[in-house]
Amino acid sequence: MDARPTSGFDAWRAALRDEGFAFAPAAEVRPALARAGALDDWPAFVASWDDLHVDPYMADAGRYRRRRHAVLHMAADGAWSALPRQPHYQTLDYNPLHGGIERWFEPIAPAVRDGATLRTVLAAAHRLFAALSAPSTTWRVELHQFRIEAGAGTAGKPTPEGVHRDGVDWVLVLMVRRTNIAAGTTTIHDLARREIGAFTLVDPFDAALVDDRRCFHGVTPVVPLDAARPAHRDVLVATFRALPV
Repeated sequence: MDARPTSGFDAWRAALRDEGFAFAPAAEVRPALARAGALDDWPAFVASWDDLHVDPYMADAGRYRRRRHAVLHMAADGAWSALPRQPHYQTLDYNPLHGGIERWFEPIAPAVRDGATLRTVLAAAHRLFAALSAPSTTWRVELHQFRIEAGAGTAGKPTPEGVHRDGVDWVLVLMVRRTNIAAGTTTIHDLARREIGAFTLVDPFDAALVDDRRCFHGVTPVVPLDAARPAHRDVLVATFRALPV
């Protein structure tokens, strides 16, 4: 008999260990988060995506991506502190489109960063990733609020750099809200860039979990269902990079 767990933290941990990625459906994620902490400010958390700033660094000159950014230091026990505002930086090896430059984004509002929902998401992510890492690991955590907009005749690109890695250890992508959009399929690829998985984050709390050392990932462009109405895809991305001992 196969004793592999079929849902929740144990299943996601097993999938990350064995496959390098996991799709975590909202029906399992929301109760798992509720057990990890409070979600009392979820409506305000979702509404904060309405106050993001246009990404000024888009190499294709597109204005379809809005974002905010924060950097944290996380101790081995999961306690964290916010670091002073600093740029998001990736090498050209990891991001050939936007790498090699310091990108300064507007910070995540303190009320959002310090709110119950984000604290709960961070606690749950740490519980998951720490179980697959050395017990004494400390982390640099980067948080990104992303909104990808689509319009009539204009697709929005969640990953304009294409299939990529982020240069970290672990990646969490949490669906916050989809409004009037189609597509946006997440694809997972091995280190030879062969596709090994695909799924679409649709419902609030759907999540993608990726071992960035072992897998590439990307998201297909999003298009509006009704071109006459606003259309956007809102996600939280949290990356965990182990700090040197």
